[in-house]
Amino acid sequence: MTPEEIEKLPYRRNVGVMLVNADGHAFVGQRLDSEVPAWQMPQGGIDKGETPKEAALRELEEETGVSRDLVTVEAETEGWVAYDLPHDIVPRIWKGRYKGQEQKWYLLRFHGTDDQVKIEQEHQEFSEWRWLPADELVANIVPFKRAVYEEVLAQFADKL
Repeated sequence: MTPEEIEKLPYRRNVGVMLVNADGHAFVGQRLDSEVPAWQMPQGGIDKGETPKEAALRELEEETGVSRDLVTVEAETEGWVAYDLPHDIVPRIWKGRYKGQEQKWYLLRFHGTDDQVKIEQEHQEFSEWRWLPADELVANIVPFKRAVYEEVLAQFADKL
């Protein structure tokens, strides 16, 4: 695909979850489908008929095993935060239908214990996970998503 063709593509609507523990550290998982370091916070699509908030809670449980009774929703981003995929990835992801994603992010406070985080799921996304201080998030995320993480951190700063 040419850069011009990619530019005409729409964004895929999606949700992201910043799950923070009592110390204010964020959950990050290493993507199972990546051979290089590719840490990220949980994220995923919005099913038909589902609100973004419902999608965030569902995606959290699907990717981390953390159920909604173990979290409190503390904030959501104003508007949608978009990122573009690198051009070489666009044809391989989502059948080349999207140039990137625009995401609604939710800040969720985790009230459980680490043994309640279970990344071994039916459709497992992560090979490992850890809690990361907020000020270390951006440096550990794949470069094309860093601006999104900077925006999310800025919008949630007063709650961290």
